[in-house]
Amino acid sequence: MDRRRIVERHNPELNKLDPLSPFSVGNSEFAFSCDITGLQSFPEQYEVPLGTQSNWGWHFTGGPNRFTDKDADQQMFDTHGRLVGYPMKPGNNPEAYHWLRQNPHRLQLGRISFRFLLESGEEAAAEDMANIQQQLNLWTGVVTSEYTVQGIPVRVTTACHADSDTVGVRVESPLIAQGRLQVFMRFPAPDMVHTAWAKAVYPDWDNDERHRTLLTKLEASRALLERTMDEDRYVVGWEWSSGRLERSGTHEFTLVPEVHGELFEFSVSFAPESPQTVSIRDIVESSERGWEAFWMNGAAIDFSGSSDPRAFELERRVVLSQFLCAMHSGGTIPPQETGLMYNSWFGKAHLEMHWWHASHFPLWGREDYLLKSMNWYREILPIARDLAASQGYEGARWPKMVGFDGKPCPSPVAPGLIWQQPHPMVLAEMCYQANPSRELLEQYRNIVFEAADFMVSYAHLDEEKRVFDLGPPLIPAQECHHLHSSKNPPYELEYWKQGLEIAVQWAERLKEEVNPRWVEVAASMAPPPQAEGVYLAHENCPDTFTEKNRDHPSMLGALGILPGTLVDHEVMRNTLMKVKEVWKWDSAWGWDFPMCAMTAARLGETELAVDFLLMDATKNSYLANGHNYQRPGLTAYLPGNGGLLTAVAMMACGWRGNEQAMNPGFPKDGSWNVKWEGLKPFL
Repeated sequence: MDRRRIVERHNPELNKLDPLSPFSVGNSEFAFSCDITGLQSFPEQYEVPLGTQSNWGWHFTGGPNRFTDKDADQQMFDTHGRLVGYPMKPGNNPEAYHWLRQNPHRLQLGRISFRFLLESGEEAAAEDMANIQQQLNLWTGVVTSEYTVQGIPVRVTTACHADSDTVGVRVESPLIAQGRLQVFMRFPAPDMVHTAWAKAVYPDWDNDERHRTLLTKLEASRALLERTMDEDRYVVGWEWSSGRLERSGTHEFTLVPEVHGELFEFSVSFAPESPQTVSIRDIVESSERGWEAFWMNGAAIDFSGSSDPRAFELERRVVLSQFLCAMHSGGTIPPQETGLMYNSWFGKAHLEMHWWHASHFPLWGREDYLLKSMNWYREILPIARDLAASQGYEGARWPKMVGFDGKPCPSPVAPGLIWQQPHPMVLAEMCYQANPSRELLEQYRNIVFEAADFMVSYAHLDEEKRVFDLGPPLIPAQECHHLHSSKNPPYELEYWKQGLEIAVQWAERLKEEVNPRWVEVAASMAPPPQAEGVYLAHENCPDTFTEKNRDHPSMLGALGILPGTLVDHEVMRNTLMKVKEVWKWDSAWGWDFPMCAMTAARLGETELAVDFLLMDATKNSYLANGHNYQRPGLTAYLPGNGGLLTAVAMMACGWRGNEQAMNPGFPKDGSWNVKWEGLKPFL
């Protein structure tokens, strides 16, 4: 397969400012998003922040010990005859509730911008940019931006080093010799403001007293800046080809190039301690090598032989999603839902989304990207143990909404979710299937076994029916249900069974004694609740398709995402058709569409699988930069991109039990000619 041709035919290009689609350069641990100038010159023109973010850059307002989880009020819920506390509401200590929810938060590390001067000496505005041609080369990871300012051409190359959190920029323009082009860097205040739900959190350019920016070293062509915010700090290294650096504000520095020549280069490195010294040439070459290696390794897929008019768009989404997930979701900690683009939900990860961000990596032969964040679960295992013990359970209970430290936070929803619990077990199994080894089993055994111990402790035996129930209290993946009344949601029931069966398999592979409770509970999970021939959201929800037909139709996940060993296929087929008919799709989320496609694929409804995957719905739209748009303020949603890649891999390569089938999830009427190499079957 001509991989480069497949990739480069989807290089995103812009010929005007698109307020929803900034391009980004990055390396899985760091990303820099730019506007049409190649830097962050006109952020006010964009609907979301132009981010400069890393996996190490976090901040605690007032320091990390201002509050602890013990300061948050707990609301008590009856749990099969005993009371268990969950921090769902601010209660009598709203300050602690909101601080814990907002801290730690990911930092906007700094804004790097051009300042263009008009002939009059005034600063140019966005409307003074003309003849715009901007391209992101997916094969090299390099952004090239061309435009004119009052008729004078500017060409900018923007790249990120593959192994260093460093942005490199090359500028070519007569404006340099005319003294009409400058570069400035500005740093925002670090605190989060309490914003409505998940809307993007913009940087705070006021409150200068809340942080310090010190110029600690200045040489002929290099400077070091030290940033301090409460007890947190980081360092910025700035290097340039020629020119002088001036302080132009309390937290702003301006670089003025020398006026001879029409070429100017600089690099900016961000680091917790000592930023690296890297030339622009090395940065570009590193980016080119890194991204070429990414594309040449792992799987590839080609839809060009298909006659279905939607095939090119599907291929575009697949190619761009691979690039974006590698950049934003392939780092050493689970990503936030907007990746390294900008902060949503205060920059924290939602662990119930980790599967959607990263389950595709092993299927596409890139399990190494997932293994980086899998190691993080080993680090936070003591926190998960403490969470389980604090609620009277055994084993380890994974939190839901977390910062880099893995500590759970209060939330009106997060403490009640359980479907993140089997995620690390299944992700570990997918990595094992991709590359079986005893070393991997030993590395993640505690994650799998202690998660299973919590699961059997959490499941409750119905003495009369002799089955194990889930909840209440719980909130299903479809979050519009009450904690105190939700019982036995189908997806969670099936997922509990799959997770426990994986634990049994791992013990057998390691030749260790199997916990008989894992076997007992897995074999006796309650049947998924149904009525009138369709599955319900949960046992106490007869109005699933009339009042609760919004948010995630997560009952479908029991067959599709999961193998459906508890599921009647005809009942699930009826459920799928009912969901298609009555669901309020404007309330769904980006990963719901690939979830439905996976259910349809397992049921042999291949045309419906493609229809779901490419449904014309706002939250299933993919912008020019490839991001899955959801709504104003949430224009990037990586679980949608990751879910798309998982569904496509499954539809092309199949799943356990039909590995020999070719493209089992695509129609066989000749409209889809799907060629691929390197994909691996789904569980």
